[in-house]
Parts: sequence; structure tokens; C-alpha cells
Amino acid sequence: MEELKEEEKGKLENSIVEGMDSSDDGQPPVGDKTALVTIIGRPSAGKSTFLNTASGEPVSIVSAIPQTTRNAIRGIVNTSLGQLVFVDTPGYHDSEKKMNLRMRNIVADQLENSDLILYIIDSTRTCAEEERLITALLEKHQKKIVVAINKIDEKNSMKEGARKFVSSHLSEIPKEKILEISAKNDEGINDVLKALYDLAPVAPHLYSEEFYTDQEVDFRIAEVIREQAINRLDKEIPHCVYVKIADMEMRTPTKMWCRAFLCVETESQKGIVIGKGASMIKTIRVESIKALRKIFDYKIDLDLQVKVEKGWRQKDGVLDRILR
Repeated sequence: MEELKEEEKGKLENSIVEGMDSSDDGQPPVGDKTALVTIIGRPSAGKSTFLNTASGEPVSIVSAIPQTTRNAIRGIVNTSLGQLVFVDTPGYHDSEKKMNLRMRNIVADQLENSDLILYIIDSTRTCAEEERLITALLEKHQKKIVVAINKIDEKNSMKEGARKFVSSHLSEIPKEKILEISAKNDEGINDVLKALYDLAPVAPHLYSEEFYTDQEVDFRIAEVIREQAINRLDKEIPHCVYVKIADMEMRTPTKMWCRAFLCVETESQKGIVIGKGASMIKTIRVESIKALRKIFDYKIDLDLQVKVEKGWRQKDGVLDRILR
């Protein structure tokens, strides 16, 4: 079966809920502020790392390879001050390739629809043309922006240069809304959250308190598999891979069966992903199962295969399916 059955998908959607209700674990009730926060920044600025750290769960792919986030991924933070729903967007950069243009459109749409914006800057890189492209997008939204200058723990951090760049290009943002963080080391994250809550309106919560993401089960499985693949593949191969979930079935209350395909563009790429003696695909499968076990409270039996879909990055049908 090539496409996931809608009835099976419906049965599984509720399985994404993790954790316990705050009323059962002694935590204070969630406050009355609510905001949809779009995260924007260049590729590899640390957006996904921030989202995972703030959410307390692995919501978005983290990789040393740029441009690994392809969708607008949501992570939810509930505190005594309120609920912040973060949208981790693809890294914004200048490219005319069809897939990258589509990802830039995702970013632009999220900026318009959000209550607040978190602009993350990589302080280890000089603020140049791609950063100026982002500030041009943000210029009309300055009243709802918090800036996080990231990677201040790195020896080559140029945090003062980043601060001057923001003050020059987004002059209406108050100094107290330009903060320094290390998303990797969980430094300064609470200060960013407090700054966002200061701007957030009092409004009904968007999600129930026990949610930390709104991702559906098939999407989470696909992203886990893709993360395990791209962190093990070299050069351009990671950008040529997408994951297709062909079928999912709950065979017992504690066990799900899933068939998935790692799709590449050429036969040579297929050979690399499979590896000598199928060693690479076996490793990706085993590590994916381990990662999924940490997310779901049931075991996932993963049937993982590799297939070629020539030129998939130029096909609207495929892009419509994976860029959502």
C-alpha cells in the first residue's frame, strides 16, 4: 500500500499526546497568555535546537547539515505565565531552486500569521547578505520581535557584531528584547521565554496542556528516520532524501508496524544509502527504532526500504506532500 489509509491515520493521531496533565503532577496551572511564535533565522542558526530545548522534547531535527528543517514544525511551551506555540521554520536563504523557493514561502506565510517572532542569529558567522534578506522581511514586524543571539558559548562568537547589526537594521526593537543565548547549553532560554511572554496577549490556549507538539504520528516517524539518515550520509546526499510513510498499523495495543521508504533521486544514491552489505540502511533502521521508542509509549516495528524517485525535488506533487 503506497498511501497511508485515512482511517488508520485517524486512529493514530491521538497517540502523539505525551506527558501528564499538570493537575496530576503538582505543577502550577498554565497562565492566561497565549501566542503563536514564528522562529526565523539562517540555516544552522540553532532554531531547531532552541525549539527542542524550550519544549523539553525532540520536536525538530537537529543536524550539523544546513537546511534540514523543511516544514513549519510546532512545539508547545506551557508555563505558569501562559502558552507559547513555536513554529520552527526552514532556514531562510537566497536560492532559486524550486524546493527552496517553496520553503521560503512557508517562512513568509508564518511571519504574517504569527502573534510574535523570534529571530535567531548565529553569532559565529558574520551578518551578511542572507541576514539582510531576513531583516528586510522583518522590518514591518519590529513591534512583535524578540532577538536571540545564539552560540555565545563558542570561542569564535561575534555577539557584539550581531547586536550592532540588529540595532542598525531593526532599530525599533528595544535593547531589552535583544538577548544572548546558547541553545545547545540551555543558557538564556528562560530570558527569551520571559521576553516573549511580556509581548504575548491574554487569549485562550491553542492546545490542551498535555501537548508539546501538534505533529501527527506519521510525520514524527518520517522526521525521526530522516534525522537518523541525514546525520550519517555525506555531502549532498542528505538534501536528496525524503521519507515516505507507506503504511502504519497498530497490531497490538503496545506494538505498531510501519513501512517506510527512504526516497532518493538516483541509483548511485540508493547504493550509498543502502551501504555495503546493507550496513547503512540497517544502522538507520535500528537507530530510528531506538529514537522512536523514546517518543512513543509503544514499540514500533519498522520495515525500512530505499527506492529511487528521479527528480523528486522538482515535482510539485511530492513537494506538496512533504512541505506542509
